[in-house]
Amino acid sequence: MNEKLAADTTMGAVTLFVADLDVMIRFYRDGVALDLIAQEGDTAYLGRGAKTLVILKHSPELKHAAPHEAGLFHTAILFDSEAALAASVYSTAQRYPGQFTGSADHLVSRAFYFNDPEGNGVELYWDRDRTEWSWVHGQVEMDSLFLDPNAYLREHLTEATVAAPNVGDATVGHVHLSVGDIDSAREFYVNQLGFDTTNDFRGSALFVSAGGYHHHMAMNIWNSRGAGRRQPTLGLGEVDLVVPTFDEIGTLTERMRHYGVDARDDGRSVTFDDPWANQVRVTVAA
Repeated sequence: MNEKLAADTTMGAVTLFVADLDVMIRFYRDGVALDLIAQEGDTAYLGRGAKTLVILKHSPELKHAAPHEAGLFHTAILFDSEAALAASVYSTAQRYPGQFTGSADHLVSRAFYFNDPEGNGVELYWDRDRTEWSWVHGQVEMDSLFLDPNAYLREHLTEATVAAPNVGDATVGHVHLSVGDIDSAREFYVNQLGFDTTNDFRGSALFVSAGGYHHHMAMNIWNSRGAGRRQPTLGLGEVDLVVPTFDEIGTLTERMRHYGVDARDDGRSVTFDDPWANQVRVTVAA
């Protein structure tokens, strides 16, 4: 049985359950500078071009999760150039100055962090070329070095991108989760789902990927050590993985069922719950 995800597996959209749909649309459209691709009733689809990155589902009946619970740590939106990243960072910081939470040079990438109006973490980032990444004993070297946001904007922002910040391509580069313990995360995401470990950070965070990326997903216990299964709350609704073929979905479904994981197959995709009831849906690339 093939025990690994396909090398060209990527991230799809992240679904968020939200209390105030209009406020959240404005943050991701007017702040982050995503396009509002469609709005169907209580659901909004935001992204770039025809590519949906964030799905907002109006769910006012749900309550906010407590800070120590499992769930979303951040959705990380990857930009194709530093100019595009700078445009999004400037747009978000100008319209939502109180939502900025930090910035860092991670060696493999440069990243800026915000919280959306309902407390969901958002990372905006750009990757250095893979030839510049350093691997030691099978793990990619990452760090959190000082990155001056004002200096970065002075270097990469232009009048044109200030006027029209939704430039360039963007994707969901990775998704970072809060979980209850790292061993269970490794068992589910590496041993069962089939990601490769790319960095095991001092037993408090695990970074995993397919195809040698620095990470498609990460799980940490920084705020959520010992957390149990989630109850329905605002915040993370679903994480999408995208595999190249339906055969990959079939193989993955067989593998997960072999490990006793409930696999919900609707004929177009398959959905699993991780040990904390974070929902992972696997679809096929268009």
